[in-house]
Amino acid sequence: MTTPSTAFSVAQPTQGRNSLAESFAISYAGVTAFIAVAAEGNFAKAGDRLGIGRSAVSRSVQKLEDQLGTRLFVRTTRNTSLTAEGQRFYEQCRPGVERIVQALDSMRELREGPPAGELHVCSTVGFGRKVVAPLLRGFCDTYPDVSVELVLDDGPTDFSADRIDVSFRNGRMEDSQIIAKKIIPMQMLLCASPAYAATYGLPASVEDLAKHKCVNFRLASGRAFEWEFKIGGRLHKVSPPARLTFNDADLVLQTVLEGQGIAQMAGYQVCEHLRDGTLVACLPQYAPEDRGHYLCFLSRQHLPVRMRVFIDYMTEHIRALDLQTLDSVLTPAT
Repeated sequence: MTTPSTAFSVAQPTQGRNSLAESFAISYAGVTAFIAVAAEGNFAKAGDRLGIGRSAVSRSVQKLEDQLGTRLFVRTTRNTSLTAEGQRFYEQCRPGVERIVQALDSMRELREGPPAGELHVCSTVGFGRKVVAPLLRGFCDTYPDVSVELVLDDGPTDFSADRIDVSFRNGRMEDSQIIAKKIIPMQMLLCASPAYAATYGLPASVEDLAKHKCVNFRLASGRAFEWEFKIGGRLHKVSPPARLTFNDADLVLQTVLEGQGIAQMAGYQVCEHLRDGTLVACLPQYAPEDRGHYLCFLSRQHLPVRMRVFIDYMTEHIRALDLQTLDSVLTPAT
């Protein structure tokens, strides 16, 4: 006699069947082969459409029938036709397969077709405002089907959480988990206004900085920026006694232009002012040479075409900008 517990154990698989797990076990290749045979009317033409041999199509369909436990085709020497179960399976499968094919075509178009879609871009605040943002108009005119969202943030980039495609970073790249393409060197120059130089003079050595009114930048991490100098082939870091400190690079620049102090700033910020004489360089012979402006992304593989054209466009146009001034102000060390 069957016990209640035994009866329950037999019925449980039917009541609790896992449709998702069952569908995972079904070969997609078998479903595709089945759809092709049903559409073409025989195995040979289905093989031609799929680019495989007739026997491979037959094996895929046979495996699918075994997995379903159902005959899908009536096969004769002259004809191949759907069974009633096959007709029902075909009508239910065809829309799903067509949607999968459309999705694959869409992904292929994103990689190989005309640039289109959304780009999420992040940049440090100063570089983004001064360099990246002005170039977006030309990029959008060139690629009108690509939309760009630019986020300015001096903090570290979380590509996954913030859904960032491309990030512009400054300094030295130590994260081996990302691709960092160096666009241009990042020159760090100590600068003052002519009015400040006339009133207080300029430092003749790094040690002289202690006698000057220094203006500094506070990093997103909360630390004050350490000024760097390359002396005798070695990197020296200095924490200047700052009279004023800002967490905005543009405020540092504006304060120096107003003659309120001296600061070490990036070349892209000060290049125009050095050329027009509203700033003068100090100790350029000690400027560090190992920093850079980088274009960062997670992987070189499977880049959508919109990312590839953005990376190429920005690299070309940023390099074309005249942001390097060290050679013009460099004087031999004494």
